[in-house]
Amino acid sequence: MPNNLLISLMTEAGTSNKGLAKRMRDLAQQRGITLGTTHVSVQRWRAGSGIRPGAAALLRDVLSGLLNRQIALAELGFAHEMESTAPPVRGYPSSPREALAALDELAATDPGAMVTGPLSMSGVGLDSIVLTWLLARPDGIPTGAASARRIGMRDVYAVATAGEMFMRLDFLYGGGHGHRALRHYFRHEVLPLLSGSHSDKVSAALFSAATEIAQLLAWTAYDAGKHELAHHYLVSTLRLTQVTGDRMAGSRILSNLSHQATFLGHEDQALKLARAAVEGARHHSTPRAMSLYTAMEARALARAGDGVGAGRAMHEAEKHFERADASVGDDPSWLGYFDAAELQGELAHCFRDLRQHRNAVDHAQRAVAQTDPHRYARTLGFCRMVLAQSLLLHGELDEALSMATRAIEEGTSLQSARFLGYVTDFQHEISTHASHAGTADFHDRVRSALVRMDDED
Repeated sequence: MPNNLLISLMTEAGTSNKGLAKRMRDLAQQRGITLGTTHVSVQRWRAGSGIRPGAAALLRDVLSGLLNRQIALAELGFAHEMESTAPPVRGYPSSPREALAALDELAATDPGAMVTGPLSMSGVGLDSIVLTWLLARPDGIPTGAASARRIGMRDVYAVATAGEMFMRLDFLYGGGHGHRALRHYFRHEVLPLLSGSHSDKVSAALFSAATEIAQLLAWTAYDAGKHELAHHYLVSTLRLTQVTGDRMAGSRILSNLSHQATFLGHEDQALKLARAAVEGARHHSTPRAMSLYTAMEARALARAGDGVGAGRAMHEAEKHFERADASVGDDPSWLGYFDAAELQGELAHCFRDLRQHRNAVDHAQRAVAQTDPHRYARTLGFCRMVLAQSLLLHGELDEALSMATRAIEEGTSLQSARFLGYVTDFQHEISTHASHAGTADFHDRVRSALVRMDDED
């Protein structure tokens, strides 16, 4: 029988079968997913056929954008297709050596050769990983192989310095810029050190520095749109944090997994991961870190449309951050980026997803004003696009187009699939204003900017 719920939503959105299929393919492409949906697929759905979970999530997000409100999966009219969005992920490594072997294999993988597809894991797989990490005790440093060279703290400092340099490149130019070089550095410089001979003190510091490099490999892959690769990196890196029992670093990895799940529209997974980060870090992390983890919980709740839960989590994140300055000396160096501007940006995302336009505009404006363009160019691009989206939702089309144009003009050096995703989302959102002169001009500017990006690659 016909899927009347889907038919009604499409009628309300004013979209045709072909138009909806194209929007879904465009959104899938910017999320690193290969999608074969056509107008024939849409017609079959309208006639009552089933849908794959990954396609359902994209369909939901496209219709939400067209209708300027959050559409739940249940509103699409599909009954039994929401249980899984496989393929399943690799298992959680059983030992530090297995985790290092998995990371070596991943770093040897050419991201361009990977087959892209919907990324998720079964609920059982996710529960197993989270529970294993939460209940784990420190492994202790594995014994290194006999080596003629004794590894010292100077080697650790070199790895840490390299991590800081690559992290700076990531913030300035996007994950696509340094990922290949970072892969090579990790395989040929970092992993051999871990297999060498060193004291307990050096071993602990070295594993911490190596974990940071592995985390950055995951993050750059994520930002470049290589979602499956990023996910596998994160799972194996989470296992590394068990070596020394670094709960703060482990919760950071869980919050990164939550961030990715939110970006891809897997709200249930995102919330579970964020809450695991919060609970796992409790009594083990600084206030600034707890602010980050609760902000990720707020992001997941906001994306799911839970205004009450998101509001509570946002309030907790702000309260933790108020206490952060008093303990700044206890923060690890990797947490330095999570400043007031970063928190404002996270809150702006939450209010945007909750369609609380005025609050979204206020927080996005603060984030834009406070973000250092010389250190966090990509973050500034995100914040400007969120501000543009929020202004649009608030009915300020000209201001929205102006802000989005500025983000595009100043973001041409970014090699970030996520940033391009924000731009594509905004283009979809202004499609209802096609007759406005500024809309056509903005599309032209986007095309010109993309050409410049291609010329610079």
